[in-house]
Amino acid sequence: MADEGDVAGGGQRIDRWLWYTRLLKSRTLAATLVTSGKLRLNGERTAKASRLVRPNDVLTFPLGPHIRVIKVLKPGTRRGPAPEAQTLYEDMDPPRPRDASDAPKSGPVREAGSGRPTKKERRQTEALKGEYDE
Repeated sequence: MADEGDVAGGGQRIDRWLWYTRLLKSRTLAATLVTSGKLRLNGERTAKASRLVRPNDVLTFPLGPHIRVIKVLKPGTRRGPAPEAQTLYEDMDPPRPRDASDAPKSGPVREAGSGRPTKKERRQTEALKGEYDE
């Protein structure tokens, strides 16, 4: 493979490296992120998935609702388990503060196994809300 020589030389394609590190689920998603122009390599926008990343390069890109800042420590040789993938990079993001907006939103709580409300319970609920007139 041509990419094996790149790994020996210390560089690796951005899309393949992002996939190896398990930051993205597929290589296609990684290539799409790069070609969209949203990824920065050492502060410069890059739109080619074939660009090589080398140790000490810094990648900045959006992932979900957050901006990720990742420092490349070494090129990957395979897409292994998550603990192995985490040795390929250093996360330079500051720790995110936990606040009330991060908590999962939940609605009214019913007892487990109580099932649907009965007609009587529905009428009582609607009466509380002012929706039901007898």
